[in-house]
Amino acid sequence: MRTSWKRTRALLASILAVAAAVALLSGCGGKADKNDAAPSIEELGTKIEQAADLKEMEQRDGEKLKKLYKIDPDNLDGFILYTSTSNVRADELAVIKLKDARQTEQVQKNIEQRIAAQKIKFKDYRPEEYFLVENHVLKSKGPFVFFAVSKEAKQMEQAFDGAF
Repeated sequence: MRTSWKRTRALLASILAVAAAVALLSGCGGKADKNDAAPSIEELGTKIEQAADLKEMEQRDGEKLKKLYKIDPDNLDGFILYTSTSNVRADELAVIKLKDARQTEQVQKNIEQRIAAQKIKFKDYRPEEYFLVENHVLKSKGPFVFFAVSKEAKQMEQAFDGAF
C-alpha cells in the first residue's frame, strides 16, 4: 500500500510539473509586438497600388505634404502621398508613418482641416467630388495614419487594413 501511495504522489508531481511547464511556455508564444508586425511604408504603398487604380493621381513630395496638411516630413518615419493631377478633382491618398505615435491625434486634426477646406471648395462647384470628400476614410493604426478620398477609398482601406 505504501508503494502505491508513493507512485501516485510521484505521478501527481510529474503531472503538475508538466502542467506548470506548459503554462509557462504558453506565455512565450503570444503575439509579437505591434511594432514588429507593422509593415513598412513601402509595403503599404505596394499593397494599396495593387488594390486600387492610382493612374489618375500623382505621387507627391514632402513640400506638398507640408502645404496640404501642415505636417513636417522631418517628424515622420515615412509617407506616401498621392493627389489628383487636376485641381477640379478631390482624389487624395496619404499614408503617414509617425516617429511618435502620440502625434496621431494632431496629424488627424490637420487632415480634418484639409477635409473641411475641400468640402467648402467642392460643395457647390462639383457635387460628385464633394460626395467623395464627404465619404473619405481617415483612420490610424499604431504609428500610421491613413487618409483616402477616392471612388476606390474602400479598396485602399482594405489593402491598408490587410497589411497588418
